[in-house]
Amino acid sequence: MVEESQCAIRELEHDLAVLEDKVVLTRAYISPIKRLPHELLRHIFLFNFEDCPWSAWVLSAVCSLWRRLVLSMPTMWSKVRLVTTQASSAETIRLWLERSGRSVPLDIEIVLRSPSLHPGAAESASRRRVLSISPHPAGDGWGAGWTTPPALHPGTNATAVHLQLAHAGGVHVFPTQVLVADPTVVAPPSPPHPTEYWGDMPPLVPSERGTSSQHRSRKNMHWGHIAFYYLVEQMHRWERFVFRFDKQFTSIGALKSIEGDAPLLREFEVSCTEPAFYGDWKWLPSAAANSQFDISKMTTLTLHHVPFKWSSPMLRNLRSLSLRTLPTVHIALDRILYIIASNSQLENLSLHFTSPNPPVLPLTPTTLPELKVFSLGGHYLLSSLVDSLLLPSLDTLILDIDAREPVEDTVSALLARSNNPPLTRLSLAYGLGPGSHSGFYWGSGAGVASWHFLSELDHLRSLQVGSAPFEPLLSTLGAPDDDGQDHWVCPNLVTLAMHGCHAHGDGVAKLVQMVDVRNPDPAAGGMLFAAGGVTPARLKHLELYECATLGPDVMKWLKTRIDEVVCTEPSFEGRYCGEGSHW
Repeated sequence: MVEESQCAIRELEHDLAVLEDKVVLTRAYISPIKRLPHELLRHIFLFNFEDCPWSAWVLSAVCSLWRRLVLSMPTMWSKVRLVTTQASSAETIRLWLERSGRSVPLDIEIVLRSPSLHPGAAESASRRRVLSISPHPAGDGWGAGWTTPPALHPGTNATAVHLQLAHAGGVHVFPTQVLVADPTVVAPPSPPHPTEYWGDMPPLVPSERGTSSQHRSRKNMHWGHIAFYYLVEQMHRWERFVFRFDKQFTSIGALKSIEGDAPLLREFEVSCTEPAFYGDWKWLPSAAANSQFDISKMTTLTLHHVPFKWSSPMLRNLRSLSLRTLPTVHIALDRILYIIASNSQLENLSLHFTSPNPPVLPLTPTTLPELKVFSLGGHYLLSSLVDSLLLPSLDTLILDIDAREPVEDTVSALLARSNNPPLTRLSLAYGLGPGSHSGFYWGSGAGVASWHFLSELDHLRSLQVGSAPFEPLLSTLGAPDDDGQDHWVCPNLVTLAMHGCHAHGDGVAKLVQMVDVRNPDPAAGGMLFAAGGVTPARLKHLELYECATLGPDVMKWLKTRIDEVVCTEPSFEGRYCGEGSHW
């Protein structure tokens, strides 16, 4: 009787489970989202697309109805965002482009990750504090402004996805378990790699199970040729094209196929993290001066460690230009000045030349009336280039050149010649990011004999200095009655960053005195005093890297005076001793 009763109970439990499944399916079938008109669903999809460019992969994996709707909307596929490796299939790019239709403008961002950057190396790199001071047209660092997309994982049959739907009052997240028939589906995001390499996007993880090493090797050899065959086919639709890679790869010759008309192109970037030795490519940035390519709408150009010619039509009529040359490129200074003069409407200019040649023709004064951000790094000969420029609208000045003469003379002369523009950010020898190869960073440092020129920079809000004496700068920024001053130096300064400015003797005491007078303690009755009719702003951000051994007591005191303090103490190995401590 007990056995019969247990069998009956099991049957009833099975019937109950079947009924519960039917209830769940019925509720899903009659859910409010099912009753939304298709036009409204498309509208919601577009809202999600604006926040998440790769959302089409998620939305098309929810159900057959949503899949049909998303596949019928080419705009949803018009922004290609992909972090991949040569071992991954290039057919993902083909599928993405096919679904974008034939007429929708394309916004393409592809990062090719080298397989040599294994997780251990990535983790080690992530511990290092990397400070990028070179302004980037699209933001600071690679991938600025990107959010984390899902990794596209071929061969996955089921995955949990999160659908974000725009809703009045906020964004709602609905977890959904889906089965996907498409061979390219969405997998859960893998941990992102260091932002100094890849921004915030995780890599595309290839499925290599059951694949021979010989087959993978052949795939690695041809990835670039396959991918760029599909991309260049759609060149007439490019509105924005960004391709970044960390080092030379097997099929790098595929970049030579980038040639032809791009009537919609506004931004073009091809960047490599590490310099290599390439020959002269016949591609769009190396086109002859008399070439007739339709790129009339392009305003932003970034070329880092790839070949280009100074006379290329691509290097004309730009508003944002960033160039970092290869070690084999030796351009004369007058030709560099020609590049600058050919872009008189520049607003953002970043140049790094490791081995320029002396000028052949005399350098003529060149005015850039709209330039706001100017970054210059590399060989000491570039100081002569600065002496030929007039920048009346300059807001940010970044100098990482190997100055053989005191750099303050170059800065003061540039500002005086430019009618003293309201400079708000100054960076001297502070280039610490990947790809920095100037000996200036670890050699002569800022090359400043005297900091008195800072007294002319009343609008300065951010100051970054590398490898300069520690105490003189702090004394200059201190109280006006010190060192013969009669007024506050840089009264609007809110951010101070120093790297490799080794302290000697009373360096820590000078730091405490400077902070004490600029950020007095209100609780103890401390007040800022005016000098020359000016009361300085309080420091809000202080960064010290390998400058002085402060000790926990000084660090604790700095925390009570400054909103944010980042510090790494000097190491005997002459390198970072870990990620910056946040106190």
